[in-house]
Amino acid sequence: MADERVLDLDGLQGLVDALHARGYTVVGPTVRDGAIVLAPVQTLDDLPRGWGDEQEAGTYRLRRRDDDALFGFAAGPQAVKPVLFPMEEVIWRGRRTGAEFTVKEIGTDGDAPAPVAFLGVRSCDLRAMAIHDTVLLGRGFTDVRYGARREGAFTVAVTCSDPGGTCFCLSAGGGPHAAAGYDLALTELLDGGHRFLVEVGSPRGAEVLGEVSTRAADAVDTSAAEHVVTRAEGRMGRTLDTDGIKDVLYASVESPRWDDVASRCLACTNCTMVCPTCFCTSVEDVADLTGDVAERKRVWDSCFSEDFAYIHGGSLRTETRSRYRQWLTHKLGAWIDQFGMSGCVGCGRCITWCPAAIDITVEAAALRRGAQPVVAGQ
Repeated sequence: MADERVLDLDGLQGLVDALHARGYTVVGPTVRDGAIVLAPVQTLDDLPRGWGDEQEAGTYRLRRRDDDALFGFAAGPQAVKPVLFPMEEVIWRGRRTGAEFTVKEIGTDGDAPAPVAFLGVRSCDLRAMAIHDTVLLGRGFTDVRYGARREGAFTVAVTCSDPGGTCFCLSAGGGPHAAAGYDLALTELLDGGHRFLVEVGSPRGAEVLGEVSTRAADAVDTSAAEHVVTRAEGRMGRTLDTDGIKDVLYASVESPRWDDVASRCLACTNCTMVCPTCFCTSVEDVADLTGDVAERKRVWDSCFSEDFAYIHGGSLRTETRSRYRQWLTHKLGAWIDQFGMSGCVGCGRCITWCPAAIDITVEAAALRRGAQPVVAGQ
C-alpha cells in the first residue's frame, strides 16, 4: 500500500498520546479476569504485552508468550460492538414533578457521546462493523445512537498474527489483514527490532500519523509484514464451506441434525452475546421505588430465548431445535437475502464461548452432507 510508515514502541505511544490530545478515549486490549478485553488505554503498559491465548471449542486460556508482542493473541470474548452498540442503553428518562411528567430522550442530537479511538481492531471485527453500518444505518430507519458513536470513532486496525483454534475468517471471506474500514492499520513486527508497519486508510488517519515520529518503510519491513499475513493465513483453526450455503440451509429445514444439536445446546445465549454481528434487542421499562422516575432501556436480546419469539398466545419457537435452526439459518443464509451479505465474519467466538462446545463449522458441514435440493414451487 502507498505511503507505508514504520513506528517503533515510542512512536506507538506517541500515537496513543496524539489521539488523547485530540479528545479521544482510547480503547484497546487489556488483560482482566483471565481474558483479553477492551478497556481504556493510557500507555503501552496497559496492553497485553507478552500474552497470547489458546482457543478451542468451549475452551479459552491465556498463556505467556516467549516474546513481548503487544497484539500476539486471537479475538477476545468481545469485539467493539459493546462500545458502539451497548448491551444496555437508556433511551429516555421521565420524571414526575407534582402534576407534570417530563421526558428526556437520551443519546440523540445535542447529547453526543465522547469520541472513541479503537486500538488493535481485528479484520473480522472491522467487517462486523461494516455489517452493522449496513444493518443499523443503511436502511429506512437508522439507529441514531449507533450512528453518533460510529461517526466519531477512530479505528486503528491490527493484523491478526496468531489466529486461534476456532478462527475461520479466511474461509468466511476475510483474512488476518484488514482490507478496508480503518483510519490506520498496524502490522506488528518482532524480527529485527520491535516495530509496526503502518498503513494509512483515511485522510484523518494521515493527519494523526503526521503528528507522530515515524520513518519510511523499506523492503525488509514490507517483506516481514507480508510474512506475518501469510503465516497467519496458514494457521486458521477452522474452515467453513460457504459455497451455496444459503441453499444448503434452506434445504435442511427438516434435517434430523437440528434434533442432534438441540440435545447438546443449552440455549444459554452465549453465542449471540459474543457474536460481533448479532444486533437483536428488546426494551425494558423500569421505575424507582417512588414512582417519580422512570426509564426505558434498550437491552440486547437473543433468538435463543423462548420469549424472543413470543407473540399473542405464546412463543413461536418453544423448542431448542427451532431456535438453533433460526439462528444458524439466518446467520449464514437468510442474512444474505435480507442484507446482501453473510452475517458471519469467521471470528470463531461462538465456538470458543459455547459451554457445550458446539461448532458452527461442524454443524454447517453436517447439514451440507445431509441436505436435499430445494424443488421449485415446494
